[in-house]
Amino acid sequence: MKRIVTVAALACLLSGCGAVGRLQNVGKAPKMTAMDDPVAPEIEPSLGQQAAAHRNGGVTGGPPSASLFRTGAGGFLRDQRASKMGDILTIRINIADKAQVDNSTSRTRGGAETGGIAGLFGLQTTLSKVLPGSPDPSKLVDVNSNSTSNGTGNTTRSEQINLTMAAIVTNVLPNGNLVIRGRQEVRVNFELRELILTGIVRPEDIARDNSIAHSQIAEARISYGGKGQLTDAQQARWGQQIYDALFPF
Repeated sequence: MKRIVTVAALACLLSGCGAVGRLQNVGKAPKMTAMDDPVAPEIEPSLGQQAAAHRNGGVTGGPPSASLFRTGAGGFLRDQRASKMGDILTIRINIADKAQVDNSTSRTRGGAETGGIAGLFGLQTTLSKVLPGSPDPSKLVDVNSNSTSNGTGNTTRSEQINLTMAAIVTNVLPNGNLVIRGRQEVRVNFELRELILTGIVRPEDIARDNSIAHSQIAEARISYGGKGQLTDAQQARWGQQIYDALFPF
């Protein structure tokens, strides 16, 4: 019974720390995320399909229209920039941020308090009976205090990311703004690089080449990271992470 309890406790500990999942992936490359179903509006079938369906009695009503400007067809003079659900937009991410913050604080405070009772209707003579020793009623309280505090802080941060990716329009807001989402995964040997981007863009900010800069994306969420053997080697062991989180000193 004790062995069963020990094995169960060990299994719970390993599962809570994610060790079971890592053991299952030993010697295997990281799995890539399955592609989501593309988001796009319904597209009108081609003229040939419509004509065949009409001959077979599958379409009711009049004959199909031969206009090139029907719903779902490409236009010769229409703006080819992304404007509706399912369209693809090129995102140019050029992040070169630098920040430096210096803080310095100095505080000094001193105080002195002195108090006594030279005479109080003769009652000061009874203090020697109440207080220990031989107190002087004129010098009952004598307090000095001094406080000094110095603080200095320095923060320096530098980030640089230069890359280009494609995103898809997942929704069109009532005011015409486009909700976009892009995901890109590249696996080299046993290391998987993942890039995820979401946000909201204005159609007016999209350039003629159907691209937009990351600085023009509102509510932008850019995640650049990876997973694999190299990433695992750069992280501390889960036992050490638990120790660092729980050790108070």
